[in-house]
Amino acid sequence: MSAPSSSGHDFGGRVATTDNGLLLDGHPWWPTGFNAYQLGTDWSVNRGCGAEVNLDDYFARLPPHALTRVNLYAMFVVDKKTGLVDYGPLDAVFDAATRHRQMVLPVLTGSSGDCEDGKFKDRAWYGNAWQSRKSLGGMTFADWLSTAVTRWKGRPVVAGWELVGEPEAGVCSTQGCNWQVRQCPAGGADVLRTFFDQAGERLHSIDPHRPIFSGFIGGDQCGLTGADYERVGASPQIDVLDFHDYGGGPTDYGPAGSDLPTRIQQAHTLRKPIMVNEIGITAGSCLPVATRADQFRKKLAQQRSAGTAGGLFWAFVPDPRPSECTYDIGPDDPAWKVVADTVS
Repeated sequence: MSAPSSSGHDFGGRVATTDNGLLLDGHPWWPTGFNAYQLGTDWSVNRGCGAEVNLDDYFARLPPHALTRVNLYAMFVVDKKTGLVDYGPLDAVFDAATRHRQMVLPVLTGSSGDCEDGKFKDRAWYGNAWQSRKSLGGMTFADWLSTAVTRWKGRPVVAGWELVGEPEAGVCSTQGCNWQVRQCPAGGADVLRTFFDQAGERLHSIDPHRPIFSGFIGGDQCGLTGADYERVGASPQIDVLDFHDYGGGPTDYGPAGSDLPTRIQQAHTLRKPIMVNEIGITAGSCLPVATRADQFRKKLAQQRSAGTAGGLFWAFVPDPRPSECTYDIGPDDPAWKVVADTVS
């Protein structure tokens, strides 16, 4: 495998971007690892998002140079009894990652509202409400962005930042906000592009030393279908593009024109790397975990060969459900060896 091309953006921190890849401490880096959305759960403080995780055990199991994508939501710092802010649960995540010299990619909020206030982030949110609509802890997203980045930007384990997990500019219908009934009026790409230009500029003004990841699913979501992906991805405040793969094939997931090969081509046109930051395959009652591990390995190899800059599995949980068909990856899952064998 050839090294990433040498042009790109040196942010002055540990992680730099090239036209088609990443560098860590000046060396080519092709990270693999896990999504671990539950790490901030502390039932003595917050409402939590899933089960509590033994942070030292989790980070100690990872090989050097792995990457963990973690939810850094405002919910985790809100005391469920008093409503006051308590940074302890999230400080603990960074402390454990630091002890074990592991890199993390914090996601500041998610589009669905899951593990937050339960409200889908619609087009109006990306238009202006991210700066005016208060949520948990009495903060707007703009408030949380500034607070979180300012607090944790000094941690060397932070690989970069993700503003929103899976953004899209959909509009809820009279039938609800589920993806099956949402609407997509014209102009969604313009709304998302303005959001990333403005929110990304705010973030980079606080922490200019780290890249911003787009968080895109990469399919036919509102505002990102076809060529709109490239239009929004061209924002100067987006440094790394994303794709999320829950399909059966190694590289063909997504509707025509919004599939992974198309997204790789668009990323290369923009001279930006693209990571597959969610790779999900169900296992348990529906598939042996060893078979899934083999499929993970094949996906990573073929996606890397196709031009991606890394891949993360969805999702680590401390309490997997082997009797159910889920995306759960437990502490003893053979997917851990795939990460150890493929990270570089």
